Amino acid sequence: MKVSNNDDNTPDEDGLAVEFLDGSNGHTNSIPTLIVQGLIVPEEKVAEGILVKSTSAVWAEIANMLARDWTLASQLTPTQWEEMVAGAYERTGYEVILTPRSGDYGRDIIATSAGIGSIKILGSVKKYAPGRLVDAEACRSLLGVLAADQKASKGIITTTSDFAPMIKTDPSIAPFLPTRLELVNGLELKKWLADLSIETKFRGS
Repeated sequence: MKVSNNDDNTPDEDGLAVEFLDGSNGHTNSIPTLIVQGLIVPEEKVAEGILVKSTSAVWAEIANMLARDWTLASQLTPTQWEEMVAGAYERTGYEVILTPRSGDYGRDIIATSAGIGSIKILGSVKKYAPGRLVDAEACRSLLGVLAADQKASKGIITTTSDFAPMIKTDPSIAPFLPTRLELVNGLELKKWLADLSIETKFRGS
């Protein structure tokens, strides 16, 4: 699907129109194919990547759609999911840098909060199919990235799927959960986006 202001499409309550590739405007039982561009609004290039200025209207619409139908999650690309999660951090109040696809040093997102209780989060985003689980090696990898960055407070792995069942008891990972390493699975990600989409509608942006 794509979001536009075309009068031929069905507008949502914010005046944006959602157009599906099958021409259905979403009024079918089939899962539409998503075409999404411009999920975030960049401010400028910085040494570590792109500083995110804000999220776009498209981001808000997709967050709202995912809150209603999580099966659409599989139709976003890994890059689009990185932008969705980066946008979620930005909406939560962090200053966010989206790192490049190559040479990201194991970090997809850098989210910081200044002032009292300042924090620097290194985020890893895993767009996985429902049956594919994030394994312990991915967790150890991010812990290694954390160890190399003395200014980093914690790491957060966010996935559209879930984590292998033994991760939380793995002796090389468990001591770091959840204050040094946090794991956000698909259900928690869906709720996060749903809460943000409600806030977006409430404040009218």
